[in-house]
Amino acid sequence: MIRYAKPTTVDEALALLGEDRWRVLAGGTDFYPAQGAKPFRDNILDINGLAVLRGIVETDDHWRIGARTTWTDIVRHPLPAAFDALKAAAREVGSVQIQNVASVAGNLCNASPAADGVPALLVLEAEVELRSAKATRHLPLGEFILGNRRTALRPGEMVTAIRVPKPSAAGASAFVKLGARRYLVISIAMAAARLVIADGAVADAAIAVGACSAVARRLAGVETVLRGQPATAALADAVLSAPIDELSPIGDVRGSAEYRQGAGREIVARAVRAAVGLGESKVAA
Repeated sequence: MIRYAKPTTVDEALALLGEDRWRVLAGGTDFYPAQGAKPFRDNILDINGLAVLRGIVETDDHWRIGARTTWTDIVRHPLPAAFDALKAAAREVGSVQIQNVASVAGNLCNASPAADGVPALLVLEAEVELRSAKATRHLPLGEFILGNRRTALRPGEMVTAIRVPKPSAAGASAFVKLGARRYLVISIAMAAARLVIADGAVADAAIAVGACSAVARRLAGVETVLRGQPATAALADAVLSAPIDELSPIGDVRGSAEYRQGAGREIVARAVRAAVGLGESKVAA
């Protein structure tokens, strides 16, 4: 017999996770489509009653995004310009109805290579807060998502928040998504760029691409090339000639591996231009 529980406190939820195996239900926008017509075989832990896990808080050293925070919450909350890529990605997570209920943590735990929120959080150097009944630990997002549908969650653990360090909330950012149409589409490729400009030049750069490898990747070679460059339209040319060794795209019904490789580089160039105010963050259909 399966069990269904809807705890009213985080401690109650963690106690339940420590005593049995559960599937955590948050927004449910991926949960039910993945289930399909199959009968339920797993215990269901519904955390939608945990109001404490929803919301965005600024502390002295980081921004804290609760696990149940929705994409609509992200769009509406006043945040620094460094979060503009995340806000743009939030607007591309399914429809508005999905954005109203889908959680940020659910997007990460689903661990899809095409998860729109991941590149924007990678350029913010986000870390994932993981709690069990016995301990709390924090992992960089790049170490939390291990592969397609695989995460570093341990038995008895639950994601309770995503944290963005204050130093990473500097500069301005942009997000560009490539899809077969303008709305309601799974990404062929997507890119997020965050640039810090000082004295007319790029003081720091963080670039990430999704849907072009098993997990979204930071592009260290592009970041190195951009640092020190004048903040002009020539930044796009620097991206187009920079080494990109981190991507390993596959071919599928949405695009070939070769197409993704070239498209990935192009949308990085567009994201970089948009981050310095020389272009528009948008979906490229």
